[in-house]
Amino acid sequence: MIKKYEKKAELLKALGHPARLCMVRRLIETNGCNVSYMQSCMKLPQSTVSQHIARLRAAGIIEGDRSGLEINYRVVDEDARQIIKVLFPEDK
Repeated sequence: MIKKYEKKAELLKALGHPARLCMVRRLIETNGCNVSYMQSCMKLPQSTVSQHIARLRAAGIIEGDRSGLEINYRVVDEDARQIIKVLFPEDK
């Protein structure tokens, strides 16, 4: 039974950083985007955005699809989508 809670706790940890929370929200709003777009919108260095993406991928929240040289990321975890809906009800 504790495994169920560990998985949910990992999800919350991954979303627990303001930049990652913003990234997941933006990915949901745009139905996916690449690192360059997130970098320009968030005014963060590319390396910082990439580190946050790696954390979100490791948690299974996002996945990327390669298109040429770019990778477009999208949110694949339904629990993460629900958390964003609860935290940002004005986005409906």
